[in-house]
Parts: sequence; structure tokens; C-alpha cells
Amino acid sequence: MKDIFVLSQKRFEGAKNLPVILFDYYDKEVDIFPYEALIFTSKNGVYALDQVNACWKSREIYSIGSGTSEAIRKLGGKIAYEAKSSYGDVFADEIKTHLQGLKTLFIRPKVVTSHLAEILRDAGVDLEEEILYETKCNDCTQLQKPPAGSYIIFSSPSTIDCFLRCFDWDASYTAIVIGEKTASFMPEDISYEMSPKQTIPACIALAQKMQNARNRTHI
Repeated sequence: MKDIFVLSQKRFEGAKNLPVILFDYYDKEVDIFPYEALIFTSKNGVYALDQVNACWKSREIYSIGSGTSEAIRKLGGKIAYEAKSSYGDVFADEIKTHLQGLKTLFIRPKVVTSHLAEILRDAGVDLEEEILYETKCNDCTQLQKPPAGSYIIFSSPSTIDCFLRCFDWDASYTAIVIGEKTASFMPEDISYEMSPKQTIPACIALAQKMQNARNRTHI
């Protein structure tokens, strides 16, 4: 069986982790008092805010997906709405009517790939943004290149950027991307398979399914 790699610090069953990205949380004061609603598009936003102001749990919380929602619930927050789609632009369309009349704070990373804030403001939402973390590439010298034939799971545009900064792409690798936004950042000369669901466990399941299919053809 060939190795399956997830490109983050978090460990997932059925895969090895290769932390090509790191998250840097900012130590800055955030006043939650003026806001009635909070938007999180990543579990890292949840963790970053919780480190500087735990009062966020009393606000209406809008979460982009299951991983983010799991972090919110784990820390004691209550979710007013969980996205049906994990794409930021679609999420914004889903929640823009819910947020009418609510002063809202978007907890975000330094770099965003969606137009969530613009869509909500264009819809008349009273929205402010707070940058609380950023994604950085890990030190390549601390990482070992995956062996030939590995399955590489790309869960964000940052994982593509950081992986390819560290390693040359091996034609024997199989790239699996978590969704269309991440796929749009993949170099044209690298083919990929897209997960049917936008979660890392679903990406791992797809890699395992492909492994099993290839093993059967070699029996």
C-alpha cells in the first residue's frame, strides 16, 4: 500500500501527516462587545479568537463547515447557522439574509481567497473584519519528501504553494484536492482527483478507494 499524506500538523486516521503549513495566531485585543454575530471560515479562526477573548461564545455564530463547527462546539460556542457549502462565496450568499440588521464580525486570516466580505457588504450587512492569524510555509529542511507513488492531499491553496516550494512534483504521485477553489490553484501540468466532499476524511477515503482499485488490477 502506498502512503497517503495530509499536509498539516493535525493527524488523521488512515494517513500520515506532512506539515508543510503552519498557523501563526496573533496576540491582539479583540473587543467582542459591539457585535451580535460572528463569522468563522476556519477552525483556526476559532482557536485564535478564543486565545484572546473567550466572550465570543455568547454571540450568534456562523460557521463554514463541519471542521469549524466541531471546534466551535468543543470550546462551548453555539452555532446559529452552518454552511451547506464550504465555498466562501456560496456561504456568503447563504447567510446574507440571516445577518441583516446584525452588527457582524468576520474572524479571518491575513490572506483570503473568497469574496465573502464584499458579497455581504454589497447585500447591506454591517460587517467588520478582524485578522487574527496567517498561514505560513514550514521550514523545508525539517520535512522529508514523500516516497514515489504516494497520494498527496491538498486541502487549501496554501498547501499547494508550500508543498511545491519544498519539493519537486514526482510524476508517480497522485494529487487529491479538497474542492474547486483549491483545484483552481493547482499548476496546469499536475493532474488531480477531486474529493466528492469537502473534508479531509473524504479525501483520505478517496485515496484509499483508488489504492484498492489499483491493487485489484495488479492481482
